Amino acid sequence: MAAPSLPAWLALQTRARTLRAFSTAVSPVTGAQRLSPPTTERTSKHERAPRRKALPPRTEKMSVDQDWPSVYPVAAPFKPSAVPLPVRMGYPVKRGVPMAKEGNLELLKIPNFLHLTPVAIKKHCEALKDFCTEWPAALDSDEKCEKHFPIEIDTADYISSGPSIRNPKARVVTLRVKLSSLNLDDHAKKKLIKLVGDRYCKSTDVLTIKTDRCPLKRQNYDYAMYLLTVLYHESWKTEEWEKKKTEADMEEYVWKDSASEKNILETLFQIKAAEKNTELSKEELLSTKEVEDYKNSVVSLKNEGDNENTISQYKESVKRLLHLM
Repeated sequence: MAAPSLPAWLALQTRARTLRAFSTAVSPVTGAQRLSPPTTERTSKHERAPRRKALPPRTEKMSVDQDWPSVYPVAAPFKPSAVPLPVRMGYPVKRGVPMAKEGNLELLKIPNFLHLTPVAIKKHCEALKDFCTEWPAALDSDEKCEKHFPIEIDTADYISSGPSIRNPKARVVTLRVKLSSLNLDDHAKKKLIKLVGDRYCKSTDVLTIKTDRCPLKRQNYDYAMYLLTVLYHESWKTEEWEKKKTEADMEEYVWKDSASEKNILETLFQIKAAEKNTELSKEELLSTKEVEDYKNSVVSLKNEGDNENTISQYKESVKRLLHLM
């Protein structure tokens, strides 16, 4: 058993010498040749880095005649480092003075008008003057303005009590227009009123469209104008089923060519024939005061419903029409 293991032992000795020589050749440099560590390196992991010296606030560097609109160009929350005023706010504790402006959250909650100084407003007006024109001399009354500009747009900007100057309600756009200012016939007007529902006020003849679906005010304005355009064009369309509408399907009672008009004309012609007076035509009978009163009472009774006033008007008009008074 000893003879076969001798070659293997010799081979291991040769490999050991080789590894020893390789390790000697690549041995690390001595301590004198090592690079010295940087002087700023911490000597201990528990030692803190030195604090950087805080800079003085901006208010101490401001000059008296500086350009204030460049400090507060737009609406922004209160910044104590940029306002050179000894502002204090808060509940005084133990009869002391309110808290100073540094780190005061109460000053962040309320809105400020530091961007709307008289100098800033004057600069804005001077910059916008080149883009403005004089008010037209012909538009000297509200009636003329409504005639030439019938569409009224209402928007609102809000001042919030908080660090943010944005308010989600500012995107809401309200459009108002009178239907009398639109080019609509009787069919188109009734159909448009049916389409808009309770957005139309009959007493003022005003259509109100309120949009708040889009995130931006401009988008809601475009959407409101789009809705008005679609409603206008849809109201002028006449569908096939609309041609088959009867008197009972109408939105409001119409006297012209109605059964009531035909019946009253037939009755009046019979009365005139009995009196041997056939000279009056249909148009002349309809233009008499008695027939006009009867027509108005019937229309009121049909559209407003049965009440004491409409029934009384109808009774009196029938008496005058048949000469029973």
